Amino acid sequence: MTPDELLEVFHRRIRLPDADTIPGWKQELDGLVHRSYLEGAGGGGFVETPRGLGDDPDAVIAAQIEFFRERGLEFEWKTYAYDEPADLGERLVRAGFVAAKPETLILGEVDAILARPSALPSKLRMRDVTEPADFHRIAVLMDSLWHMGLERIEERLAAEHRMFPERLVVTLIEDALRGPEGPALTAAWIRFHPETGFASLWGGGTLPEWRRQGLYSAILVHRAKIAKERGYEFLRVDASEDSRPILQKLGLHAAAITTGYEWKP
Repeated sequence: MTPDELLEVFHRRIRLPDADTIPGWKQELDGLVHRSYLEGAGGGGFVETPRGLGDDPDAVIAAQIEFFRERGLEFEWKTYAYDEPADLGERLVRAGFVAAKPETLILGEVDAILARPSALPSKLRMRDVTEPADFHRIAVLMDSLWHMGLERIEERLAAEHRMFPERLVVTLIEDALRGPEGPALTAAWIRFHPETGFASLWGGGTLPEWRRQGLYSAILVHRAKIAKERGYEFLRVDASEDSRPILQKLGLHAAAITTGYEWKP
């Protein structure tokens, strides 16, 4: 399939029905706004508007800010380059949002990944995890790379896996000899979106000294195999500039630029 064809399927199956909401988060359709959020400690929210913002975009933006301000929650308004109005990002900044680094929406067919060879260095091992200690190691890795907050990563990921184990598989790569006593060298997870044909790939961070040794590719192929076994056809990734070239080299396609705009009370 071409990138445009993949984007059309993604928009219809994922964005319009809001099918990639984190399991367990409250999900609402407020007019044209797709909103999901979790209240309490470690909570937050996400907003998207795949159908546009109507005749008064600024009023819609202000209403969402007020909604989250009343609950004391920070939230992210995720935009895609083709969203309407064309100046949505500028309007969000004027309303007090801070733009995060743009990412590339990468889409592709599972079989394209499985057609590529991958190999892990012999002294390393890869395994799916379920134990709290492993989630902590993954959070340490991710926080060291992206400064996302140790507790936030650990608590959210562990809670999601505990409540919805059939929807999430978390994997790490470690030194085979040191095992749980050593750091997570690479960690990534895959979320499944039932009845859409799509699985989404997250994480993928690797310690700097272990990059360019095939770890990212190996953990990508591992997750593609799981998706194939479960009957999923398509993969979706919100890719950084570090991972985008690797994903494209492995047979996936750049479909759109996405930018998250963050608001804090």
